[in-house]
Amino acid sequence: MNVLVLGATGFVGRALVSALVEQGETVRAASRRPRQSTTSNLEWTCCDLRKPETLAEAFDGIDCVYYLVHSMGEVPHESFRAVERESAQNVARAAAQSGCGRIVYLGGVAPRGPASEHLASRLEVGQLLRSGEVPAIELRASMVIGNGSASWRILRDLALRLPVMLLPRWLESKSCPIALPDVVSALLDARRVRLDRSAWYDIPGPDVLCAREMLAIVGQLEGRHIPALRVPFLSPRLSAGWLKLVSGANYGVARELVLGLREDLLPRSAVYWQMTGHPPKWSFRAAAKEALRTEPRDRSARGRIAEREEEIVRSIGRPESQS
Repeated sequence: MNVLVLGATGFVGRALVSALVEQGETVRAASRRPRQSTTSNLEWTCCDLRKPETLAEAFDGIDCVYYLVHSMGEVPHESFRAVERESAQNVARAAAQSGCGRIVYLGGVAPRGPASEHLASRLEVGQLLRSGEVPAIELRASMVIGNGSASWRILRDLALRLPVMLLPRWLESKSCPIALPDVVSALLDARRVRLDRSAWYDIPGPDVLCAREMLAIVGQLEGRHIPALRVPFLSPRLSAGWLKLVSGANYGVARELVLGLREDLLPRSAVYWQMTGHPPKWSFRAAAKEALRTEPRDRSARGRIAEREEEIVRSIGRPESQS
């Protein structure tokens, strides 16, 4: 199978490209800047989803295209939905013109209530791809746990850098976080799962947890019991403000992700795992432990300061077993 990965330099894209290459697929990885490959079955190509004239060559001879591109944090907030919409439409047209057989898109879980701007955009991209001529399969994930994930970075920084945890109501919102290896497994299966027409599926992790519980688990893994104060009036919008002081994640991205926690992000079903026969293997605790174990060390001055701050904050808490 000849596979094109759009968003190959991103958090999920890098892991997927490696897995596809390992399985012997002929992979064309797309980026906006030239790159070189040292692997025989991996080719890099340059294209820009906002410039349709750059897509024909990238799509030539492709059987399956993975859509992993997301512009949030890269373009001004007021225009990112329009950019997302334009990019999805260009990809749907390019796939149809090339004779590509399938599009695989990694999106986000639909909330039970009103969607944030970020989630609404993710869902709209999925709808646009599924309404094109080429059959598209949309996989909807909530928080993806692994180094490089903005959601994980925010969670990790809050758990390890806050001396006292403020507990606004949105921290009670529930989701089914999923480990990066399980997301990659789901994406690999999406190449071949039966697809008579376009469809979407949730890909939930094995645990149902609220954000408060996830923070507590990450703290426990680092030997912390995080002192907590309930602050019901602290809205997601206000919370995003103090994230700027605590987390190293991109503030614009962090803001949108926190706003998305106003509602539960729970799956409608787990039928996709039954279809593939490859249910998720990683619990949240195991995925968080692995992410903490393998996180790269930031050797910059800022990184050393953050490391020292975490050491001080860690000394304030105490192990859960002693609380």
